[in-house]
Amino acid sequence: MMPMVLMQGNEAVVAGAIDAGLKFYAGYPITPSTEIAELCAEKLPFVGGKFIQMEDEIASIAAVIGASLTGLKAMTATSGPGFSLKQENIGFAAMAEIPCVIVDVQRMGPSTGMPTSPAQGDVMQSRWGTHGDHPIIVLSPSSVKEVYYITIQAFNLSEKYRTPVILLMDEVIGHLREAVNLDEYKDVEIFERPMPQDKENYLPYQYIENGVAPLAPFGKGFRFHVTGLAHNEKGLPTNDPKVTEKLIKRLMGKIENNKKDILMFEEKDTEGGDILLISFGSSARACESAMEELKKEGIKVGLFRPITIWPFPDEKLREIYPRFKKVFVVEMNTGQLYYEVDRIIKGNTYVGKINKYNGEFFTPFDIVEKIKESF
Repeated sequence: MMPMVLMQGNEAVVAGAIDAGLKFYAGYPITPSTEIAELCAEKLPFVGGKFIQMEDEIASIAAVIGASLTGLKAMTATSGPGFSLKQENIGFAAMAEIPCVIVDVQRMGPSTGMPTSPAQGDVMQSRWGTHGDHPIIVLSPSSVKEVYYITIQAFNLSEKYRTPVILLMDEVIGHLREAVNLDEYKDVEIFERPMPQDKENYLPYQYIENGVAPLAPFGKGFRFHVTGLAHNEKGLPTNDPKVTEKLIKRLMGKIENNKKDILMFEEKDTEGGDILLISFGSSARACESAMEELKKEGIKVGLFRPITIWPFPDEKLREIYPRFKKVFVVEMNTGQLYYEVDRIIKGNTYVGKINKYNGEFFTPFDIVEKIKESF
């Protein structure tokens, strides 16, 4: 039985990734994610993996894509400025359907911003940072133990749906230390990439029922083409409008049609009441403490915490919000997830914003004060 250990959020990323089967890490040091690279450099050689520090962020994601094409589970980690540089190749991975995990430990921006200060300003970038309609999955944990588990799920979903998965953290979660016991996850399922069998008739982009054909590793006798251009089932470039439309529908559909498998969220006291708080990542921790303070004053408060940020759990929110008089979205930015929530609620219930974007973490009293003002 594993004893309780004191673990940092960034350490939990590496522990979860290695237990999920990580065999290749390429990255470039950037605060506040650097501990992930340092630990991968230390630990990957002991599990038969490879670590490489690349010359920049662009080369890092390119190397990860190349490693994944050989059949390795691959990951990189960064923060806002580096995340911006990776966007073109994230789009390539989405179009070419190459599994990879990208950790974004968010910090205050824009530009260089405040490297050691927390923020949640990359919410929309994580979904729409690369151009064009593209599939992507974004997960946001809010505790060290959850970081470990969600990192494993990031790899599982990436391999299962052949898509980039973003692990959207922030400086608070990355550097938070908590006592954790990972024994409860010792039997967690690890998804392994299926190996196609028919080398002669292999179609890497075949239209099958769940929208995801198996990806053959380079060097194993399967001949196929990989491109960021619109392509047919063989991977060969095409200008055919019908083939292109079919491709985009399949790319988007493999996520949309499997949302039940992809969506993760947490509910607390959502049976009904005065206020529904919606928050994610480290901000949700402050919400939990604020709830206790508000309850002491007779205000009934619930919390809906999406763990899967994209695709957003629309249907669950539509089920919950009518039970409350008001909804507040709590996030460390000027209001990004707010617009997704407001889109879903469509004016049927009041939706307010509680924001912080000065490089400081939310205190419970920040939230309590704003809620009281609304009355």
